[in-house]
Amino acid sequence: MLVAVRPFRLPSAAMGRQDIDLTWSAEELAAFEERLVKDADALETMLKEDLFETDIRRIGMEQEFFLIDEHGRPAPRAMEVLEALGGPGSVYQTELALYNVEVALKPREFKGDCFGLIESDLRRHLAEIRRAAQRSGVNVVAIGILPTLGWEHLGLDYMTPMPRYAALNRSVVAMRGGDFRFQIRGTDSLQATHDNVLMEAFNTSFQLHLQVAPNEFARMYNAMQLASAPVLAAAGNSPLLLGARLWEETRIALFRQSVDTRTDHHASRGSRPRVFFGDKWLTTGVLDVFREDIARYRVVLPMPDDADTPQAMLARGEIPKLSALALHNGTIYRWNRPCYGVADGKPHLRIENRPLPAGPTAVDGIANSAYLFGLTLGIAEQYGDPAGRMPFHDVQANFYNAASNGLRASLHWVDGRSRPADELVLLTLPLAAEGLRSQGVKESEINRLLDLVSERVTSGQTGSRWMLTSFNKLRHVMPKDEALQSVVLDYLARQRTGLPVHEWGPAEMPDRERRRAAYQKVGQIMTTDLVTVQAHDTVSLAEAMMRWEKIRHVPVEDENGDLVGIFSMKDLVRAMRESVERSGTVTIGEIMQSDVVTVSPDTSTLDAIKIMQEHGFSALPVVREGKLMGIVTEADFLVVTQRLLE
Repeated sequence: MLVAVRPFRLPSAAMGRQDIDLTWSAEELAAFEERLVKDADALETMLKEDLFETDIRRIGMEQEFFLIDEHGRPAPRAMEVLEALGGPGSVYQTELALYNVEVALKPREFKGDCFGLIESDLRRHLAEIRRAAQRSGVNVVAIGILPTLGWEHLGLDYMTPMPRYAALNRSVVAMRGGDFRFQIRGTDSLQATHDNVLMEAFNTSFQLHLQVAPNEFARMYNAMQLASAPVLAAAGNSPLLLGARLWEETRIALFRQSVDTRTDHHASRGSRPRVFFGDKWLTTGVLDVFREDIARYRVVLPMPDDADTPQAMLARGEIPKLSALALHNGTIYRWNRPCYGVADGKPHLRIENRPLPAGPTAVDGIANSAYLFGLTLGIAEQYGDPAGRMPFHDVQANFYNAASNGLRASLHWVDGRSRPADELVLLTLPLAAEGLRSQGVKESEINRLLDLVSERVTSGQTGSRWMLTSFNKLRHVMPKDEALQSVVLDYLARQRTGLPVHEWGPAEMPDRERRRAAYQKVGQIMTTDLVTVQAHDTVSLAEAMMRWEKIRHVPVEDENGDLVGIFSMKDLVRAMRESVERSGTVTIGEIMQSDVVTVSPDTSTLDAIKIMQEHGFSALPVVREGKLMGIVTEADFLVVTQRLLE
């Protein structure tokens, strides 16, 4: 997310103006729309009058983090951590959720030791955040999606308490007109619905900015579109979401669905989602991209009108900030997004690259940025505008194949051939090196960073591969939640060494104290792979299911997944007796226990045991907002006891 902090940066929806109110009138919305048009017209004037900075090329980067507790779970302490850092401001910023923070790195002129300087900045800021986090009793980790995130972390109480975030949520939910639907398939599959935008906060990224001149914008933009897929394939770091093994870079699918404001009707009509890679090459310039986005995307966050119009400022010889255009642009999440900014009184254009995940380490992120920037320049210089070299649908397919399959993806290239992603990365590294040399980057830096990418790809160990290998290994000998916790804590320990991810050793079995922490809450031990029935089902069916599955309790839910009762072995005995005393079929609804004591996934394990002891229960359904999430039984507690004793 971007915030208007320094002239180089552009405000975004989540990190933009502080003066956004929770409500606005139709008149205020109309005024904002008029201001958008005026900003676009002012941009056209500045382009025609050659007011943009063209004699320098800069790069900039932004790193997002998760805050975690001692058990590797999300820690909603962002406001405390930022306060220890001097409060949200010039460098450190809030994000949508209280378990995220962001740092904006100082932009550097694209030459010489720029990558080394930015890497030093990143390490220094990370050390500062770690010290501040430790004072609040938490840790900080750079990772694309935190594997220990659960449904319980999507409540609005986890949203950062600032008006702009509440306004963003309200507006996006209203546009959607219903729950957000998530469907992602990988080794496992995830199908779910949710009623707010906080799933967006499950994604953290390493955002890159490349300053370009107006007359080269289309060529450079197209080059970055083409470069994105091989870089993304080599940088995957987000394979686990809500316990499911999904894409190598699951953020790409998750982010699109988490802020999809389209109704079902608009989606079926082919309307674009707000998270968008593109559907064609750019053939004109940056102005047409901004105009297209104003025309196609409804306003999410209006803001109070500025005192002066941009036209009035231009007439006085001043450069306008184009605040309305910047804010609207920040609510449209193109994976390669055009940006307007002002630095030292001069307007400039940038391309913001958004697909890359946070982590695994500072040097991995800097190496990925060198590969992306170098490959973008190499493509633009060696091939010219790639729009004339290959169809755009191949570039679009590349992007999603790389996100889904990582280094195992099949990618198209300008020579008309398709290659495995790992082969294409190694093939294009020399092209990236030439692009970096054209900017005067030090040869030692080129070799250091691109060699790291080469070694990672040759080894086949991206952050995603390390996490999946570790999780699969641990999952054989421990419950899923415990395995996820161990992956996160091992990942954190290795990240803190600073070694690039391809040098990381395999995950290790956790020690006793770490294992105990994996059994603190019901959600960590409950059974989620449930056999359920509905009230209209017959007792005969329930009896067969219980006998086949060797279970003593069957939850009863309705068509919407709401818990309406529970059917136990005792109920079965009573049903059999009643069926003898009367003729006809007995249904579950006639026999089940409808007045059910339940717990939530956040209930402590000890509290659940006490409830079962006090009431003489042998099982407790686990629900959230009425929806059945799982069940915890005496057998589950016996398994926990055995593991802890071992």
